[in-house]
Amino acid sequence: MEHTSAAPTVRPARPGDLPRLVELMREHMAYEKSVLRPAADLADRLGPQLFADGARLRVLLAETPGGAVAGYAACSAEFSFWDARHYLHMDCLYLAEEARGHGLGAALMDGVSGLARELGLGHVEWQTPDWNEGAIRFYDRLGATGRPKLRYSLPVG
Repeated sequence: MEHTSAAPTVRPARPGDLPRLVELMREHMAYEKSVLRPAADLADRLGPQLFADGARLRVLLAETPGGAVAGYAACSAEFSFWDARHYLHMDCLYLAEEARGHGLGAALMDGVSGLARELGLGHVEWQTPDWNEGAIRFYDRLGATGRPKLRYSLPVG
């Protein structure tokens, strides 16, 4: 990726972005050593969750100064029982490897914070694998605080 002085762009995803978004999601799954989900109908299942009236899921895309979509953040409002208020949950944040270190991550996090403010939410929460030292350093530099917890998943079907 070329280093230029132009600022990256962060914008909401559009229906035409779905193929690239699915590519980035699959890169993200591989990066986190997760089982790859079949890509065949992923865009078809995601589209209504993002673009239907009343959709709760929001995806912001980071574009390089040249206009290439190089990363994403997926968010939705959630409710904190203990705080008795809603917050913005950032389920995923990912930048393509060649896009890291050029300010796109900070621009995405600014976009996520702006989305939380736009929705009237007081804070953002997310998680990252404990082995992802680069992400942990990045989030620490932003002034975020980590809380140790284990994440569980229970199949019910």
